[in-house]
Amino acid sequence: MPNYEHVFLARQDVTSQQVEALTAQFKGVIEAHGGTVGKTEYWGVKSLQYRIKKNRKAHFTLLNITAPHAALAEVERQMSISEDILRFLTLSMDELEEGPSAMLRKSDRDDRRDDDRGFGFGGGRGGPRSGGGDRDRGPRRERFEGASEEPQQQGDE
Repeated sequence: MPNYEHVFLARQDVTSQQVEALTAQFKGVIEAHGGTVGKTEYWGVKSLQYRIKKNRKAHFTLLNITAPHAALAEVERQMSISEDILRFLTLSMDELEEGPSAMLRKSDRDDRRDDDRGFGFGGGRGGPRSGGGDRDRGPRRERFEGASEEPQQQGDE
């Protein structure tokens, strides 16, 4: 059976429990048609790049599906009817990832980066202990580095 990665976006005013109910409903449809859902990931509420049906944010959910095409066609039909689903995308895959998806790895990496930075308190880029200057250029030179210590007097000779 073919493998699919399926991502759908639910409206921002829907609760996370309702998104879980929608996910369970779609899983039931897939299993009723002889398919399986290997992995389900809820990515949370994220901002959209542009408005979709007057929504600026959406709940993102990923499903890794192994099912015949008929099962996927029925899920997509039900999603297109539902008012709570803004968009969906289905990609055919040769093989599915076992571990966490790139979105979950990114959120973990961002959380660690925020902890390392300390939000600008003592360290990080541009902080008081960073050495100043641009990353590529190094520290700034003194303004009169090449000038001699004593000014030369003219006309006394």
